[in-house]
Amino acid sequence: MSPVLEVEGLLRELAPQVLAALVRRHGQFDACEDAVQEALLAAATQWPAEGVPDNPRAWLVTVGSRRLADLWRSESARRRREEAVFAAELEDVEVPARDDTLTLLFLCCHPALTPASQVALTVRAVGGLTTAQVARAFLVPEATMAQRISRAKQKIKAAGAKFSMPPEGERDERLRAVLHVLYLIFNEGYTATAGDQLLRGELTGEAIRLTRAVRELLPEDGEVAGLLALMLLTESRRAARSRPDGSLVPLEEQDRSLWNAAAIAEGVKLVSDALSTTRLGPYQLQAAIAAVHAEAPTAAETDWAEIAALYALLGQMAPNPMVTLNHAVAVAMVRGPEAGLAMLAGLEGDDRVSAHHRVAAVRAHLLEMAGDAAAARESYLAAARLTLSMPEQRYLLAKAANLA
Repeated sequence: MSPVLEVEGLLRELAPQVLAALVRRHGQFDACEDAVQEALLAAATQWPAEGVPDNPRAWLVTVGSRRLADLWRSESARRRREEAVFAAELEDVEVPARDDTLTLLFLCCHPALTPASQVALTVRAVGGLTTAQVARAFLVPEATMAQRISRAKQKIKAAGAKFSMPPEGERDERLRAVLHVLYLIFNEGYTATAGDQLLRGELTGEAIRLTRAVRELLPEDGEVAGLLALMLLTESRRAARSRPDGSLVPLEEQDRSLWNAAAIAEGVKLVSDALSTTRLGPYQLQAAIAAVHAEAPTAAETDWAEIAALYALLGQMAPNPMVTLNHAVAVAMVRGPEAGLAMLAGLEGDDRVSAHHRVAAVRAHLLEMAGDAAAARESYLAAARLTLSMPEQRYLLAKAANLA
């Protein structure tokens, strides 16, 4: 691995620890986050050429603290007096041993923020990506992403959020919000909603890394383990999901020898242990479904009856139109396409997904299974019109052309 890539990986690992250390000591999340970004940029410039310091975390905390001093030095006289006291402490900056990454995640996923803002702020503040990198990952102009992140920090400030763990009564709900944000980050990376690329590895990689960090801090939480297992099992198929030209390869056509055996083994163990030792949750169920797919030697040997049963349980525990959509596919594989189409009919009036391309794509697939080529072709074309992902659009158009 090149020195630049090694440094980049180290900086992403250290970014949340450094930011948490500054916020815990000085408060003012927005100012500290900007200071850490500058410290990360300085390290990215210097370390590949000069070498990584003996204590890289302390180096970043010190540089970040000095950036804060520079910022406050330029403010009002009152701020200058406060900074004089602050600057006197910089000769020996204390680097706390505690890891406050989870506290930082709770802050970035504050309920005052929209899910989009939570995702953007988490990827930048905890993931250590620059605003430009976050903007590229989500296919928006850098200025737009900068405004989104800035507004998110201002909302946190206006809400009076403190850098501390949520009260015991709120902790489970806030943790679910954190896991949902990590899930959204992973999904956007694994199947990009728009653009020419099917995959965005920087997002799936960050989601897995951050979920591992949460897992280390909460090793007994079954849903954290379930989410990490789900990510690993899903990501294990990455190499088989697209052809050299970037075109999409559906699950049933993938070369399973390309699947990552180590990731599958880790994911299966994680979900198996969680299911046997902790309270059942939605992420564990999704991971269990992914494990059934991962352990099938061939597509034809997939245990669709088990998958259908797991989706039925998931639908009871966490009702969601996308769960219904996936359940319909599994039911069609067990009881025939007509049964799956009957389940899809229940989604036609659901405004959350009625115009989603996946509903039309699944309907097309089931109609094709049922032998109704004309109706399947029309549904494939409808799905192609609705998606903003170029690889998915090309795949859907090709399916329609094959039925012409």
